[in-house]
Amino acid sequence: MKPVLTLQGVSFGYKKVKILNDISFSIFPGEFMAIIGPNGCGKTTLIKTILKSITPQAGTIHIQGREIQDLSNKALAKHMATVMQTINPAAMTVRDYVQLGRLPFFGKYQFFETRKDMKIAEKYMQLTGVADFGDAKLNEISGGERQLTAIARALTQEPTLVVMDEPTAHLDISHQVRVLDLINTLKNRLSLTVLMVLHDLNLAAEYADRLVLLNKNNGRIFKTGTPEAVLTESSIQQVYQTRIRVRPNPVSKKPWVFLVNDQAAKQTNEIGI
Repeated sequence: MKPVLTLQGVSFGYKKVKILNDISFSIFPGEFMAIIGPNGCGKTTLIKTILKSITPQAGTIHIQGREIQDLSNKALAKHMATVMQTINPAAMTVRDYVQLGRLPFFGKYQFFETRKDMKIAEKYMQLTGVADFGDAKLNEISGGERQLTAIARALTQEPTLVVMDEPTAHLDISHQVRVLDLINTLKNRLSLTVLMVLHDLNLAAEYADRLVLLNKNNGRIFKTGTPEAVLTESSIQQVYQTRIRVRPNPVSKKPWVFLVNDQAAKQTNEIGI
C-alpha cells in the first residue's frame, strides 16, 4: 500500500534553535495518526511545514508521491484539507462557509458555486450534522458547532488527507467526544486519512491508530507506533518529565494515562506500593 503522505528528513529551526530535526514518517490510506508531545516540541511547526506555510530547511514532504513544494496551493488543496483549532466567527452563514471548500475546484472565470458544488456541500453538512443550522451565522453558534462546520468545509474539498491542528483544544469533554467520534465514523465510512495534532494523550490513545511522539529536547521523533507501543510509563516520563501511571481503559483496553501528584506519590511510597 502506497502512503498518502511521507516526510523524509524534515528539519526546521529559527536562527540557532532547532525545532524539527530529521523528522521522517509516513501515513497510509484510511489511517488516523496523531502527533503528540509536550508544549514547544514543534507539533504546530510540523503541521505548518506539511501545509506549506513554512518551508523546511532540509528534507522533503510528498503527498501521493508528489513533492508538495512542486504543487500550487490550489493543487495541494485538492489533495489536503485543514481544520485548525478555531475558525474566524465571521458574519457569514454556516452553509456559505462550508461551500468555500469548493473554491479549489472553481474554473478560471467561475465566481459562484455550481449545482454540483452545492450538492457536495449539502452532503457533508448532513454527514457532520451541521445542516440543521445551515442558515445560522458563524458568530451565532457555539465553539463545538463551529468545529463541526470546519470539518464539513474540509470534507467538501473531498480531500485524500485531512490535517487537523488540535481541533478539540477549546471544547468541553462532550464536544471533544462528539468531534472525535465523528472523525472516526467518517474515516471508516469515507476511507478518510487523518493526521491530527492532539494535546490530550488519552484522546490520542483512544482514537488514533498510530502516534508520533515528538521530543522537545532535540526536535526529533522519540517514538512512533500504536498507542500501546508509544504510551508507556517510561516513554512519557522521559519526554514529559512528569510522574504518571499508565493503565488500560476498562472499556476499550487502550492505554490510559493518570497523573500522580506529589502527596499521593509520597503516601504510596510510604506504604510500600
